[in-house]
Amino acid sequence: MQITLRIVGAREARRLNGSFRNKDYATNVLSFPYGEGRGDVVLCHPVIAREARAQGKPVAAHYAHLVVHGLLHLRGYRHEKKREAQRMERAEARWLRRLGLGDPYAVE
Repeated sequence: MQITLRIVGAREARRLNGSFRNKDYATNVLSFPYGEGRGDVVLCHPVIAREARAQGKPVAAHYAHLVVHGLLHLRGYRHEKKREAQRMERAEARWLRRLGLGDPYAVE
């Protein structure tokens, strides 16, 4: 896999989300696949930091989750439908366990 990871501010994330998803807000992660194992994952630091604080988790753990989430999107995973979301969440939890992190969807 050949991946570019970018960390951007809220303005850039909002612009990209508007241009590519027609959504007028900064989102935490965007994925842009370019074919066979290639793509970009764009992470928005202000959104990720705010979400981590709100969820009471370390920023680094939330970054790890969203990098995995973005990489899974590059591998073709989706979460528009319930069954797709469940499959993707299981894959995220599995990869995060391998990294020594907890399940981001577990209710504590």
